[in-house]
Amino acid sequence: MPEHTSFFSYLFALFPALQDNIKNLGETASGKAITHHSVEPLLASLFVALIMIGLAWAARKKIKTNQDAVIPDAHLSLRTFFELLISYFYNLMKEMMGPVHAKRYFPVIGTAACFIFFCNFLGMIPGLIPPTSSWNITLGCALVVFVLFNYYGLKENGFAYIKHLGGPMPALALLIFPLELISLCLRPITLSLRLMLNMAVDHLLLSILLGIFPLLIPIPIMLLGTLVAIVQVVVFCLLSSIYIALAVEHQNHEPHLASTRTK
Repeated sequence: MPEHTSFFSYLFALFPALQDNIKNLGETASGKAITHHSVEPLLASLFVALIMIGLAWAARKKIKTNQDAVIPDAHLSLRTFFELLISYFYNLMKEMMGPVHAKRYFPVIGTAACFIFFCNFLGMIPGLIPPTSSWNITLGCALVVFVLFNYYGLKENGFAYIKHLGGPMPALALLIFPLELISLCLRPITLSLRLMLNMAVDHLLLSILLGIFPLLIPIPIMLLGTLVAIVQVVVFCLLSSIYIALAVEHQNHEPHLASTRTK
């Protein structure tokens, strides 16, 4: 995403020593020097994490007893908002992998949903950037999901999880296994690029229109950006849930056992 000025840029301008210290971090993996612009998405993501903790604490504070937790609020409140957001993704997982697995693995998807949701909508505020418009942030989220769903698959199925990559026919295992392994390793890349590109283009378009037409004209783009922000949260969490469901599914390529299951 092209570098541009945000409120975090002014923060670095207030403390020139910070910019000098950032230069001491060295270079990125691609060989580019690390600047305050490349650090801003990380700072913005920490800002989002603080917002999430504050809002969660405020919502939790309103639930004083078990009865308060059961009875919903009569109007839309902070607690109702979190309940709607969390329940949607929990029901999505429950329909996909059943209530037992959904409850077990929901902390991963629930945390990702809240974090990406607030990151996406941070870019709707003029002067702020969505952290998800940076590949460093989206790749980090995708790698966490990648490590966890492989861990869950190994924990649930053991060596059968690796064996499953060879396919149902042992004669073709040497051909299928490398293809499946490449496909598995490409998942975090496609998952992160999809989210990053959509949010970067959306935020860039909104920034350009706000600079040219500061009044009224950007409103339709902001409405479209709201839809994009919500859809990208759903897509990321839906694909992550599918990856987890496929990993923890009990795989069995034994023909005689498979026929026994169908009886």
